[in-house]
Amino acid sequence: MLDAGLKAPEFTLQDKDGNQVSLTDFAGQKVIVYFYPRDNTPGCTRQACAFASAYDVFKQHNIAVIGISKDSITSHQKFAAKHDLPFILLSDPELTAIQAYDVWKEKKMYGKVSMGVVRSTYIIDENGIIEKVMPKVKPDTNAEEVLKYLEIIAE
Repeated sequence: MLDAGLKAPEFTLQDKDGNQVSLTDFAGQKVIVYFYPRDNTPGCTRQACAFASAYDVFKQHNIAVIGISKDSITSHQKFAAKHDLPFILLSDPELTAIQAYDVWKEKKMYGKVSMGVVRSTYIIDENGIIEKVMPKVKPDTNAEEVLKYLEIIAE
């Protein structure tokens, strides 16, 4: 994981509609970048839906929300449509941002070892500096933890 206080690594990835989205597009704006393993899995769906539920509050405070996984653009389109996700989902099949943010790790499940995305969230300030690092977040509480950290109270 990267440390708070570092310059956030720049990335340019495609969103669910095939548009190029760069971190620099959000200069002057706080950005929540959360990395998740896979579209349409139970934990990732709960996490995305929690961010969707809180999205209006983030938007009121001019905070961008970006979810990144290695899933395809098509997968993101279906995932966003199925769960009515209003925020940006970026496709990173080449693991460009995933590796730059150091969330591609060895994982152990049921005795098997494999490489995968460790569910993690970064809060990046208006100047592109990592303000807060949230490693190994829980899908059900991640959005709420971000709101609490930012001292935003959901209405």
